[in-house]
Amino acid sequence: MSWIVLIVSGCLEAVWATALGKSAGFTKLWPTVVFGVALVLSMGGLAWAMRDISTGTAYAVWVGIGASLTVAYAMITGDEGFSVVKMLLILGLVGCVVGLKLVGEH
Repeated sequence: MSWIVLIVSGCLEAVWATALGKSAGFTKLWPTVVFGVALVLSMGGLAWAMRDISTGTAYAVWVGIGASLTVAYAMITGDEGFSVVKMLLILGLVGCVVGLKLVGEH
């Protein structure tokens, strides 16, 4: 269950990071509200998952999921340019996250 919560929290990290960018320095109401709610839920889920998953692994997975989804979303929406190199790097990041899950706690 901790891994599911961690994955959802990583997805919420992408939501708050994107909303932060869309908030224009907290001058736009709804992106700011989305940022605040997603931030609290994301951090809360990360904290909850860290009860069973080591800090280093949990944080790396959380950041990896959030970063890869944030960049992928930006490329899909056209906010960031697409390139094969960026896509390969994102896939490498995802591969590292999966690898951390597979090696587990020994």
